[in-house]
Amino acid sequence: MTLQKPAITSSVLHPIIAERWSPRAFDKNFEISQEDVNALLEAARWAPSSSNHQPWRFIVAKRADSNFIRISETLADFNRTWAPNSSLYVVACAETALPDGKNNPTAFYDVGLSVALMSVEASDRGFVIHQMAGFNHALIKTSFALRDTCEPIAIAAIGKQAEVETLTDEVLIEREKAPRSRKNLAEILL
Repeated sequence: MTLQKPAITSSVLHPIIAERWSPRAFDKNFEISQEDVNALLEAARWAPSSSNHQPWRFIVAKRADSNFIRISETLADFNRTWAPNSSLYVVACAETALPDGKNNPTAFYDVGLSVALMSVEASDRGFVIHQMAGFNHALIKTSFALRDTCEPIAIAAIGKQAEVETLTDEVLIEREKAPRSRKNLAEILL
């Protein structure tokens, strides 16, 4: 049975939110269907955005794709030890310029909303998603010929969760088994 770590909350939350966490143990044999990929992207597409600019852009690569290898090569060493076992990478990028060329001050916020909705859809479909900032942003930009105003923000590794024992690194195993924690509500209120 795969490890579950439901959140300990002060209020009852929807199970998709309470049970969501970011495992690193992925089933390296699971292949995600194109129908599921499309659904994840549709969920992201329908996120709210300031003035409906929809500044999110995605690079999508299944494990069998050559782009998957290119993305894996940009990962920080620690992430490179587990993320390639996922079924799918989604590189979330922000289009930082508005149609008139001015800076879009809400681009990063809007992209975060879109990835959050993708995460909810992934959880509802029985997938796990682990988002990473540990990658070479400049290498993603050059490798995928992104224009100057398209900024890579995070890479989401998506797939089916595997048993903790499939991880080989002791540090990874400890992190996987560690209890979830968050700041108390009082600490986040101003």
